[in-house]
Amino acid sequence: MIVGNSGSGKTTLAGIVAARLDVPHVELDAHFHRAGWEPTPAPEFRAAVWASLDSADAAAGGWVVCGNYRAVRSAVWARADTIVWLDLPRREVMLRVTRRSAGRLARREELWNGNRESLRSVLALHEPERSIIRWAWGGVDRYRRQYEPMMSDPLWAGLGRHRLRSPSEVDAWIGGLGSGV
Repeated sequence: MIVGNSGSGKTTLAGIVAARLDVPHVELDAHFHRAGWEPTPAPEFRAAVWASLDSADAAAGGWVVCGNYRAVRSAVWARADTIVWLDLPRREVMLRVTRRSAGRLARREELWNGNRESLRSVLALHEPERSIIRWAWGGVDRYRRQYEPMMSDPLWAGLGRHRLRSPSEVDAWIGGLGSGV
């Protein structure tokens, strides 16, 4: 399970780990965002995620999930064996999310279910729920408040727990994948 702020590299890291482990990559955003950016109702969202995990377990004996959705967090963590929290510095996150959004805008890249970022939504700085830039800025503190206690909670003591705070720590963790990191 890979968690972290928008722009921290969750999807990229999940793709790398899934390829190395030869298991499916389950991207929670793809299950959550319907066409027109409409959210999937929580019961349907949970059912879609469980179906993906069950299918991945049956086909490959495992999976790598990326995302931060409370509706499924505890249950996914309960099925995981490792949690990786990408807790990069704000300046790194902001550089990445700005560069990523600019590229998506330029390429008119489709994300999930026909959705694309728009200049209007990227720059809607007065609306943190709509602007990925504003969402990422606030996410640094928001996710620290959420994940710091969870990462030290005895409830999750059976999990491998990794808090990666820099790109070099991410690279080192990837490099150690074959050695049980």
